[in-house]
Amino acid sequence: NKLRRQMPLHTTSALYQCVILCSVNKHKPWIETTYHGIVTENDDKVLLDPPLIALDKDAPLRYAESFEVTFTKEGEICGFRIHGQNVPFAAVVLDKSTGEGVIRAKDKLDCELQKEHTFTIQAYDCGEGPDGGNMKKSHKATVHIQVNDMNEYSPVFKEKSYKATVIEGKKYDSVLKVEAVDADCSFQFSQICSYEIVTPDVPFTIDKDGNIKNTEKLNYSKERMYKLTVTAYDCGKNRASEDVLVKINIKPTCKPSWQGFNKRIEYEPGTGSLALFPSMHLETCEEPITSIQVSIMLETNHIGKGCDRDTYSEKSLHKLCGASAGTVELLPAPSNSANWTVGLPTDNGHDSDQVFEFNGTQAIKVPEGVVSTTLKEPFTISVWMRHGPGGREKETILCNSDKTEMNRHHYSLYVHNCRLVLLLRQEPTESENYKPAEFHWKLDQVCDKEWHHYVLNIEFPTVTLFVDGATFEPFLVTEDYPLHASKIETQLTIGACWQDLSGHDNDTETLSETLTGGSALMTQYFRGNLTGLMIRSGKLENKKVIDCLYTCKEGLDVQLPEEVASAVKVEFNPNQSSLTLEGDDIESFEKVMQHISYLNSRQFPTPGIRHLRVTTTVKCFNEETCISVPDSEGYVMVLQPEEPKISLSGIDHFARGAAEFESTEGVTLFPELRIVSTITREVEVEVEAETEAEGEDDPTVQETVVSEEIMHNLDTCEVTVVGDELNGDHESTHPSTSTKLILLNGVNTMANYEQVLHLIRYRNWHTEALFDRKFKLVCSELNGRYISNEFKVEVNVIHTANPMDHANNAMVQPQFINQVQHASVDLSGHNLAYMHQASGAATVVIVVCVSFLVFMIILGVFRIRAAHQGTLRDQENGKENEMDWDDSALTITVNPMEHSSEEEGDEEEEESEDGEEEDDITSAESDSSEDEGGEQEDQQGSSRQQQLEWDDSTY
Repeated sequence: NKLRRQMPLHTTSALYQCVILCSVNKHKPWIETTYHGIVTENDDKVLLDPPLIALDKDAPLRYAESFEVTFTKEGEICGFRIHGQNVPFAAVVLDKSTGEGVIRAKDKLDCELQKEHTFTIQAYDCGEGPDGGNMKKSHKATVHIQVNDMNEYSPVFKEKSYKATVIEGKKYDSVLKVEAVDADCSFQFSQICSYEIVTPDVPFTIDKDGNIKNTEKLNYSKERMYKLTVTAYDCGKNRASEDVLVKINIKPTCKPSWQGFNKRIEYEPGTGSLALFPSMHLETCEEPITSIQVSIMLETNHIGKGCDRDTYSEKSLHKLCGASAGTVELLPAPSNSANWTVGLPTDNGHDSDQVFEFNGTQAIKVPEGVVSTTLKEPFTISVWMRHGPGGREKETILCNSDKTEMNRHHYSLYVHNCRLVLLLRQEPTESENYKPAEFHWKLDQVCDKEWHHYVLNIEFPTVTLFVDGATFEPFLVTEDYPLHASKIETQLTIGACWQDLSGHDNDTETLSETLTGGSALMTQYFRGNLTGLMIRSGKLENKKVIDCLYTCKEGLDVQLPEEVASAVKVEFNPNQSSLTLEGDDIESFEKVMQHISYLNSRQFPTPGIRHLRVTTTVKCFNEETCISVPDSEGYVMVLQPEEPKISLSGIDHFARGAAEFESTEGVTLFPELRIVSTITREVEVEVEAETEAEGEDDPTVQETVVSEEIMHNLDTCEVTVVGDELNGDHESTHPSTSTKLILLNGVNTMANYEQVLHLIRYRNWHTEALFDRKFKLVCSELNGRYISNEFKVEVNVIHTANPMDHANNAMVQPQFINQVQHASVDLSGHNLAYMHQASGAATVVIVVCVSFLVFMIILGVFRIRAAHQGTLRDQENGKENEMDWDDSALTITVNPMEHSSEEEGDEEEEESEDGEEEDDITSAESDSSEDEGGEQEDQQGSSRQQQLEWDDSTY
């Protein structure tokens, strides 16, 4: 400006034009071809080598201060441009005139994510023409930037804890190795430089690689386990964020044994197979083994009859196993239909089989007619027996002998000196030759105090004995003459043999007297336990049925893996309570052991303990027993099964007309019976609970009780008459087994029992004095182990007035009766709820009340007719062609004893009033449905009836 003021005006203008015209952008900026930079993570400044400087030949000269240079820009550097995708850096010009710049990180860098970055950079000057195209760019230079690491991470151990086991008395080079890692990216900070045992005064040391070893020999009696706290340091001296716990177990000097054996094994019913040894392995202490033999014993002798079996009656079990009809049960559970075993000591028989105890002073007589006097050959005798070492006297299981005088034994089964003996005397024949009469078997099972199943198939002169499913031949057979002809009756006894020494008739002997076992009446008493004593006449028992009867519902099982099936030999005993393994490869042997399981196929098994024992024998190369493996013992705990609740429901009170009771079919007692079984169990449920402080949902676990419906069989349903027995002269049930009881026996589904119970009918062909009858139904499962509720049904008789007795009344005023009909209420349902058994006095009262009611009706009709004569005539004329009233359906039922019964309580009156309408509807619906579906129901139920048995054996 100073120069301009000194120069003439025209000279200044010329100079300005010269500067503008002479300032032409001829050259591109220049930068280095390669740059190397370093940046520290969590910092943004990059140190470049060489520095970032751009040069331009168009840069103006530096004139004196008075010289004007602000108008020339082509020589200045306006900026740097970075090329590349997602480059986390930016280039900034610090001085446009000198071209100095710097590279900075846009965000904080993380070395652990990316250690190096490479991109290109380009400089451009400030030259710009009128069209904006005069700017010059430099060539592209490559920039390499390395991110330097900071020691921001601490070492972390790979495992949360470490475990090791060592044997006492040894010094190890390395007990175990711990290892930590560091997340830093650089070699310096990511390397673990040292480990340290923090716990003081322990006989262990650790090296820089993490190997722990003991500094002295360890003693099991002094310390069984050491707990060490170990830490780690990286090369930046950062300590581990969390120290690690190291547990070192000290084992005593190696002793060969099975390891990993859980002594208590819980079995939940209904879960199928349960592995007994899932993690078991054999410790051989590095001895060279050539062969292994293992015996596994499951002790179930204390459960039922030697193991867990179905606890249905023996008769039902024979049917389930496929035995044909004709089997007679001689030791049934005491009941109304079979009471000769009452008085014998027994267990409760609910959780397992019911067994009878004979202590040497007790015996029972089997009633006449239960078993045929002369058994038809061939025949079968089967029994479950538990007997210990006996004395020298005979002990009778079953005996059929003369009632009086001669005391001859026709046939008997007894025990003598650990021998089982069958005596079978032939009946009189034409030939008097000797014939086989006594068959002797010498058996260890007879005196071992364990349960065994004995089946004798007798087809004279051959007798075959099966003990626990195995066949045994008699070692001795003696002969005798056939019996002489006699008309003396025989007496069948159990637990002793009948012997009449008094010479008096014993038919008058009561059951209690025989149970006392007086010496004059009984001899050769049995000492032991018996159950399931059966006789089957006319047919032999086949092997399949015998095996089925003996087979346990629980036992050992093994599913051999294919790769080891040929390497290990497996053998079971008949009831699968023990198995034997033989092999020579330890690894294969251990795999087989891990696949051995316990199985109980019963839906409701007997709870309790089953002891388990593993016996092992190993041999070495010299074929001798080189090491001794002690027996391993434990037990299987079978948990208590969920107890089912059997519920009977349906219509428990209904009324029918007298005509239905008197019909040939009678009345169905249980038309809508339902049998349902449920179990109740506790389950854990997660409940979302909102916390007050944080407002977040905090799941908690709560126990809740749920009820589930299950399906299982029934084996008995019993219908009994409540009150007086049925009078056979004018009432009966169909089917009929007695005047007091209808008994359904047989193992079958609840649905089939429903179908059969729907067919039970009650008939009464003398209903004049009958107002109600009550019946009770109870069903059970597993021989009384689970019993249903008592379902009581009350049926009432609707007594109707004879329409012919009141024909005149109806004819006198049909219009009146027509009007009253709309407001009438059927009281039969309400009144009949209070009816009870009629007596002579009640009948007289009913007749008087009915007569009085008829009189009042007649009187009322005449009075109303006189008062409304005109009105009734108009109605008669208007409705003469529209209404045709039929009074034959009008029924008026009166119960004069409704308010006089002293047996009905207030609660029953309220229930009857509340249920009045329901009873009326139920009766009507039942009448209609019975007419329409009776025939179809009979056809559907006929097939079910064949599967269940009406037990009339004692009637």
